[in-house]
Amino acid sequence: MTRLLGIGEFARRSRLSVKALRLYERQGLLRPAVVDTGNGYRRYREDQLGPARLVALLRRLDMPLAVVARIVAAPEDDRAGLVAEYWAEVEHRMAVQRGLAAHLRVVLSGGKGLLEMYEVKQREVPEQVVLTEQRHLKQPALSAWIEDSTDRLLKIAEDYGGISGAPFVIFHGELNEDSDGPVESCVPIGVAEPPSGVAARVEPAHREAYVRLAKAQVVFPQILSAYDAVAEWIKENGSTIADSPREVYFADWDGAGPEDEVCDIAFPMR
Repeated sequence: MTRLLGIGEFARRSRLSVKALRLYERQGLLRPAVVDTGNGYRRYREDQLGPARLVALLRRLDMPLAVVARIVAAPEDDRAGLVAEYWAEVEHRMAVQRGLAAHLRVVLSGGKGLLEMYEVKQREVPEQVVLTEQRHLKQPALSAWIEDSTDRLLKIAEDYGGISGAPFVIFHGELNEDSDGPVESCVPIGVAEPPSGVAARVEPAHREAYVRLAKAQVVFPQILSAYDAVAEWIKENGSTIADSPREVYFADWDGAGPEDEVCDIAFPMR
């Protein structure tokens, strides 16, 4: 027969406080095996120590109780994967917050340290034919539209030999919570002239300055620091902005981790 432990001994051996045990009981996460109806004493089975110790360790990760409950209730073979999934979300959130903190430092200091945040490079971009889709929209709808429009253009590109370069998005006007662009999604295709019957045009050859961002940096509003850095670099190096800024998506977004490079912020210049 499994031995029953009083709440004090169970707390000591499980590395949980009595207060925590009472909270987890109310939450339905870790219920006593027996509650004496006369005096209210709680007793736990000795075989509940394993789940209780797991709860204690998970809480040391600052894991929300709802997530802890899901992991404790999961089959043992699934628990490691759930912890890995949770921690990947934590690392992504921390990377995003780190970028936001850096952006705020620059904003609150009047732009000091902006160019030190990024390595600005130059490159020549050849003329290319692109399939396009344009839209007036505001910043909260941008990410979903970029994904959807790129998917639509990639499907059309299959009829013209597939894509010949990285998809990119051009911001022809200011885009935020109050202004709506317009914004243009572009997918390069390997043909000499724009095909008829679809929205396509020639994107002229140009020289551009750019910075490369990790996935966690491609978040509004901290991404604005990258735009500001490229524009400032162009000015400081005696050049001028020649056309609208763009985001060039050269990597698999869904498969990328928070620190993986996925996007260039670029300005055509002369």
